[in-house]
Amino acid sequence: MLLYTILGLLIHLVFFASIFDIYFTSPLVHGMTPQFTPLPPPAKRLVLFVADGLRADKLYELDENGNTRAPFIRNIIMHEGSWGISHTRVPTESRPGHVALIAGFYEDVSAVAKGWKENPVEFDSLINETRHTWCWGSPDILAMFAKGASGNHVFAHNYDAYSEDFGAQDATKLDTWVFDNVKEFFHAARNNQSLFSKLNEDKIVFFLHLLGIDTNGHAHRPSSREYLNNIKIVDEGLKEIVSTLKDFYGNDGKTAFIFTADHGMTDWGSHGAGHPLETCTPFVTWGAGIKYPQKVLAQKFDDTYLQEWKLENWKRQDVNQADVAPLMAALIGVPFPLNSVGTLPVDILNSTDLFKAESMFTNAVQILEQFKVKMALKKEATLPFLFTPFNSLSDSKQINILRKARSYIKQKKYDEAVSLCKELINLALKGLSYYHTYDRFFLAFNVVLGFVGWTSYASLLIIKSHCNLTRGVSKEVKKPSHLLSCSFIAVGVLLALFLLIQACPWTYYIYCLLPLPVWYAVLREFPVIQGLVTLLLTFPPSHFVGYLLLFILGVEVLVLSFFYRYMLTAGLIAFAGWPFITPLWTRAKSTSLSWIFFCLLLAVFPLMPVVGRKPNIFLVVGAGLLVLLLSLFVVTSVLKRKDSLVSEELVLHLLQMLSTVLSICVVYGTHNSLLKKQGLPLINQVVSWIILASSFVMPLLSPLILFDRLFSILVSSMSTYLLLSTGYEALFPLVLSCLMFVWIHMEQETLPQSVVFCKQKVSSIQFTYNTDITQFRDLYLDDIRRAFFLVFFLMTAFFGTGNIASINSFDLASVYCFLTVFSPYMMGALMMWKILIPFALVMCAFEAVQLTTQLSSKSIFSS
Repeated sequence: MLLYTILGLLIHLVFFASIFDIYFTSPLVHGMTPQFTPLPPPAKRLVLFVADGLRADKLYELDENGNTRAPFIRNIIMHEGSWGISHTRVPTESRPGHVALIAGFYEDVSAVAKGWKENPVEFDSLINETRHTWCWGSPDILAMFAKGASGNHVFAHNYDAYSEDFGAQDATKLDTWVFDNVKEFFHAARNNQSLFSKLNEDKIVFFLHLLGIDTNGHAHRPSSREYLNNIKIVDEGLKEIVSTLKDFYGNDGKTAFIFTADHGMTDWGSHGAGHPLETCTPFVTWGAGIKYPQKVLAQKFDDTYLQEWKLENWKRQDVNQADVAPLMAALIGVPFPLNSVGTLPVDILNSTDLFKAESMFTNAVQILEQFKVKMALKKEATLPFLFTPFNSLSDSKQINILRKARSYIKQKKYDEAVSLCKELINLALKGLSYYHTYDRFFLAFNVVLGFVGWTSYASLLIIKSHCNLTRGVSKEVKKPSHLLSCSFIAVGVLLALFLLIQACPWTYYIYCLLPLPVWYAVLREFPVIQGLVTLLLTFPPSHFVGYLLLFILGVEVLVLSFFYRYMLTAGLIAFAGWPFITPLWTRAKSTSLSWIFFCLLLAVFPLMPVVGRKPNIFLVVGAGLLVLLLSLFVVTSVLKRKDSLVSEELVLHLLQMLSTVLSICVVYGTHNSLLKKQGLPLINQVVSWIILASSFVMPLLSPLILFDRLFSILVSSMSTYLLLSTGYEALFPLVLSCLMFVWIHMEQETLPQSVVFCKQKVSSIQFTYNTDITQFRDLYLDDIRRAFFLVFFLMTAFFGTGNIASINSFDLASVYCFLTVFSPYMMGALMMWKILIPFALVMCAFEAVQLTTQLSSKSIFSS
């Protein structure tokens, strides 16, 4: 039994790990030759402003009085430069956003988890290619590029990490700190000859990371006065920095400026997913090498932004976020970042047609170099007769396009050369994607094969242990034939040799060899399979089809609930009708009514907005008061009992009630403190962590009687959950637990008459109760339903108040009772525990169901 459980856990861990190997692998390759434009660049230096978390609409739109929030940027758009929208990609987080802007490639999702401040993989960036780079801003962002750069040419100036406080009095100080330090830097440079000479060299970059807007967006929402006022402060700061640089360099016209953002933000103050509010960021560029504004009569875009922003007469030039890196490289004449997949937006350049064509040619060769390296690596690791090249970009076609493009440049057919280079870039990017996902089908097939095999084996073990199917077949366990075992061994050896020849990673061996022992174990259970087939053939066709359709419908509802939360509502409404199609309605009417009520009440939650969009602290307080009310009823019942343990149990209940009261006070006090911008009170923070720690200990001190232990788990969990709640979700675990309590009673009522004689009262069952092995009964169809109920309730626990598959369902305000200073791992751990609390409540209820129905938890869980 233990071996079976451990084996199951290991196999599921392998399946989980395979997701990252198949879908989230790094796209980077190494060994390319640096490429740069062989012509003098238009700019000697470049200033990159990145306003973290700035939405395009909030910058460009006019306020309620018809005035712009950013007059300096508006003036640039109309008189000095080019503008548009920079389209980001998922995940819309700070790290991948800055990597795309400065390195020119879209980092895989797993890199966010591997390292926030450090580089989990080596990559080239614009900063690495410069002669000198000076950076100011957040330590979380600057460290990525400063520590990843070769040599000692990157100088980072950052504030303390504790300054990134979401409960601070004024988050705009993060941006004013940057502006003040930049101005002081240039002032000091006039009296420092060494620094002055460095600043007057070419190929230098100034990178200003502005975190205030993002911090205010998380703390107060993007529509708040704080967020919008921060935009004005950034606009004023930009004006001062531009003036400072022009004054320092004598207005030499050799400075290029780019202002953009790493990601946007939803209306409820989160980001990470692919909503347009998160992926549409501003892009404004001006100065050396940049085209002046172009007036147009009409523009064709799928959105209505131009009319809303009153910018329909100013040519909008959108870019992909990764396109910014080659643009910056071309402007100052440094090699394009080796791993960049961005396409140079030549229409933005104010330079000769020759420079545009040569820059585009360089861009094409740089991306083609990655394609060649990727193809060579895959070709070396694949047997010649199995290798399938990317036919759309053969070696001969590469040579022909490059020769033709070079010929067009010599003939001064620059537009044709640019067009041909864009075609080559598109083909090379498709080829990169092709080779990056080359093994995806092969790996996915083996993983699915292993998963289906394991599911089949688990099902056969359940049938063998708890059904009588094999009685009519044979009671003797036949040894598997030597031919079968030898065949599987031979296949395994051949497969291992195949992987060894291709120098595949060690994980490939696990994914490809795992299905063999699993399917061997399945075929060893042939008598069980034979008995199952015999049983299915005895079913009337109409019954068989009916059960099959019901099974498919249940699975579809579970799958659709991943994408549409209202499917959970539909399922819960269907569950409410369960008593009417069974004898439950006549056997236990009051319990059935409770079941219907709580099913319908729980069905409301998936219809509510995702957590965090509409915070309401009074609902959190109300949920706490309901917990206290329930606790009072329990205390009253305890006082009526006459046994020796009453005093100990009473003390525990009073301590848990005190914990709930403290949670309510902390939530309310912290909310008011943050509203007044006084930060998180230290006493509130200490009490919150004490409550969290005690929630793991308190239930262990409660009596072992089933309902006493379940109620203790609920109250302790709710104390923590209240601290992690911002609105209606505080009521969710309470309603879910009430339904779980009713479910336990309902399941005992569904037991067949044949096992009623051994049925215990729910109030007398203990969690330490060990059912004698002789009392384990055979499986019934009701057990399949119980397993489905379990899975459905787990789905409801995960998705009932939000979509955990979407990063923007997480609201940082949930952890403000514990900490307000930015700490991604600690905040992530707290939010993960918030997600797991409803899951834990369902699993505890499931264990109680197992005890009340006298069935092995292994069997019902596996089914």
